Amino acid sequence: MDLFNQIEPFASAHQPNIQKFDLPDADITLFERFFTEQESEKLYQALTEKILWQQDQIKLYGKKIDLPRLTAWYGESGKSYKYSGILMHPQPWTEELLFIKNRIEKEAQIHFTSVLLNFYRKGKDSMSWHSDDEKELGQNPVIGSVSFGETRPFQLRHLTKKDLGRVDIALTSGSFLLMKGSTQHFWEHQIPKTAREIKPRINLTFRVIQ
Repeated sequence: MDLFNQIEPFASAHQPNIQKFDLPDADITLFERFFTEQESEKLYQALTEKILWQQDQIKLYGKKIDLPRLTAWYGESGKSYKYSGILMHPQPWTEELLFIKNRIEKEAQIHFTSVLLNFYRKGKDSMSWHSDDEKELGQNPVIGSVSFGETRPFQLRHLTKKDLGRVDIALTSGSFLLMKGSTQHFWEHQIPKTAREIKPRINLTFRVIQ
């Protein structure tokens, strides 16, 4: 992609701000400004326009309701994924997704096979409390979360140690949040709703499907 070839020399000299969270039963690191502002803007625009977004539904109390966000599943052939009763078959990698994947794999030192994309169009779009602990993700899931667009709070809480309270992490545009180890066994997370008028956000959670 000519666009990314042009900005790669600048990106190679770019140093993100790294924050390691001291949390029990977790291994979580935030890389702020992992992608430059120029990269983030162009990737956000490309993902908005080129990703095959879909409106999934879940069954709740016998009724089908729309998820409060748009989703998409991309990755290697045969790496299907099921969550909340929704079975997703992968679309092939796009050039933009491979650009993001290759960049974060160098830091994470792991080969991601798939990515779940979520498009939060407004403040009422959200993600409820959950852990990424589906059996397809292996014993200790590694999750690489990349965000573009509006800053949204990523909230965590321990499943048993309630005295720890809630942890809020601001996921800014271009940030990369890496979760590994036993994190998904002991912690759950959400993206809460807000009544504020805010701009859209795209989040990509890269995964390893066994």
